[in-house]
Amino acid sequence: MGATNVTVGATTREGARLSDGLGNTIRITRARLAPLLPCVLSLAGVAGCTWISFRLGQNLASVGFLYLVCVVLAAVYGGFRQATLVSVVSVACLDYFFNEPIFSFSVDRLSNWVELGAFEFTALVISQLSNRAQLRASEAVAERRDTTRLYQTARRILLLDSSGHPGNLVASLFRETFELSGVVLFDALSGTLYESGDPTPGIEQRTREAYFADADTFISTERSWLCILRLGVRPVGALALCGTEMKSLTATALASLGAIALERARTLEKQYHAEAARQAEQLRTAVLDALAHKFKTPLTVIRTASSGLPAAGKLSELQTELVSLIDQEARKLNELASQLVGTPKLESKEFAPQLEPLLLSRLMKAAIQELDEQSDRDRFHVAVPAQEPPVFADRELILTALSQLVDNALKYSISGSPIEAGFIVKEAAVVLTLRSQGLVVAAADRERIFERFYRAPGAQQCSAGTGLGLSIVKTIAADHHGHVWADGELDYGTVFSLSLPVGPKGSVYEQ
Repeated sequence: MGATNVTVGATTREGARLSDGLGNTIRITRARLAPLLPCVLSLAGVAGCTWISFRLGQNLASVGFLYLVCVVLAAVYGGFRQATLVSVVSVACLDYFFNEPIFSFSVDRLSNWVELGAFEFTALVISQLSNRAQLRASEAVAERRDTTRLYQTARRILLLDSSGHPGNLVASLFRETFELSGVVLFDALSGTLYESGDPTPGIEQRTREAYFADADTFISTERSWLCILRLGVRPVGALALCGTEMKSLTATALASLGAIALERARTLEKQYHAEAARQAEQLRTAVLDALAHKFKTPLTVIRTASSGLPAAGKLSELQTELVSLIDQEARKLNELASQLVGTPKLESKEFAPQLEPLLLSRLMKAAIQELDEQSDRDRFHVAVPAQEPPVFADRELILTALSQLVDNALKYSISGSPIEAGFIVKEAAVVLTLRSQGLVVAAADRERIFERFYRAPGAQQCSAGTGLGLSIVKTIAADHHGHVWADGELDYGTVFSLSLPVGPKGSVYEQ
């Protein structure tokens, strides 16, 4: 019984395999015979027209027009070769059934050749027109398909999030949407190559070369496009599309989308960084403001107490010196707290300086006179110009900036060395130059020293500091549409320059 079941099962499986094989054979046969169907139907039409016309006794002219219809149908749906076969059969039927004597063939009859020539000419013209119409129809379908794909690509580019690198995402998107074998994207601004799929060997180097050649190229042997990524007229990269014969218009449109996608990603990244910096600045301002205000209250108490101790009397010389030191350092801490509170206000968009005509040389002398030690004041030599135009500025802010420059010159110059302050009128601006002997700021650091909290190498050994002073000077100068910069004199020291625009003509400054 078991053997019988095994035999039946094997027979069933064998029958199923035979059935599947027969089905595949039938499908293959149908696929091969499908292109011949127009010819077969046209020949059937010729046979049907021949039988009906012969039974009805139609003449040669009427039957010839019927045969011509069959030739036209064969040319439209089957092409010139199938129409030629139908033409030969039609002429043979005309000669055999409708030309006298009937039921006989005559090869040398001129009318037969004329009929065959007319049929062949008709088949040739109709087949060419049909091919053109089919080609245009297929091109229209391809254009609609490419347009739809371009729309989908543009839409997905707009929806790309920030996760992952944009170059890899764009390359994968192009390959998936247009069913390409491989995509290579070259971002010239970063010098990075991005790949997706299985690109043609060596296409990476040719993509770079295409960018430097600044020309779109189609490699027919490899079915690959090399296109330039452009923003306006400026090339920003190159794109390689492998395994496609798309039109030039579609390829260049894809390249434009690639350039837009990379630029959009860079813009979004800048916005993210700017927003992060803005939030960090807000947090920093809030923290520093809170700390500064918390410092100011105990500092005020300390200064009040230290000022009252000498009045109490009975202090030794050492105690008096210590009280003076406490008061001096408390004042420095108070100035630092004021800087921390004032800097965010200077950088605020709502801040507006109170402008008035002022002489920069007088403000410079006032800043020097605020120094505690007479020995420090004596180190400064101010060269006042004979004719100095007034600047239009905020008195307190400019005095603060000059005090920072004076303090900076004292800290980083050789003790006891002279510090020279000069004034130059240049291009509707008054330029203050402060020249000190000592630390020489390297050329690479002459812009960075005006950044907040940055201190040049070597400055830490000269004097303690926070890195806030010069950044405050830069902010104040910018608020007055001025400029501050540093220059170095080898084997001598550093020169700081502050340029402020002169006031309107006829400005009267306070004497």
